[in-house]
Amino acid sequence: MSGHHRGPVGVRSRPVLCPYCQIDNDKVIDSRSSEAGRVIRRRRECLGCSRRFTTYERVEQTARLTVMKRDGTRQPFSRENIMRGVQASCGKRKVPEERLVAMVDEIDDELHREFDREVSTREIGELVMAKLKDLDEVAWVRFASEYYKFKSVDELKQQLELLDGRVKDMKDQKRLF
Repeated sequence: MSGHHRGPVGVRSRPVLCPYCQIDNDKVIDSRSSEAGRVIRRRRECLGCSRRFTTYERVEQTARLTVMKRDGTRQPFSRENIMRGVQASCGKRKVPEERLVAMVDEIDDELHREFDREVSTREIGELVMAKLKDLDEVAWVRFASEYYKFKSVDELKQQLELLDGRVKDMKDQKRLF
C-alpha cells in the first residue's frame, strides 16, 4: 500500500498515521465488523516501524434525531439519557451491564430506523418498556412508575395485572410469528 488511503472511488480520505512513528504507510492485516455491524475494526501494520495498531470506522450520523418532550420542547436525541433511565430502573437488580448496553443499542437502532427527524418521548418510553418487560419485570415496574406517573396504587395494580397476565417470551428463544 502506498500510504494513500482512498474512500469512495476517486475520493482521497485523510491519511491514517501510525500512532508510533507518524508515518502514513501501513497495510491492513485484519478487518472485522463490531458493535452489531455499526463499526469496522481494522488491525494495521506500519510499514515504517513494523508496529501494529487498531483503527475504527463508524458511520457518521448526519441526520440527528430530535426528541419532542411532553411539554412541547425539543432536544437532541441522547442514547445516554436512555441508558441512565434503564440503569436507574435496574437499580441493584442482577442485570448484566452487557445486556443493558445491548438493549439500549437495539432501542437506538430501532428509533433511527423508524423515525427520520423527530420522535416523541412517548414512543421512546413505550419502546424502552417493551424491552424491559422481557429483561427484568421489577425494572419494568420501576421504569413504568416514573413513565406513567401513577396517581394511585390502583393504577399501578392495573398495570401489574397486565404484566402478570401476558405470555412471556423465553430469553434467547426465536419468535414463532
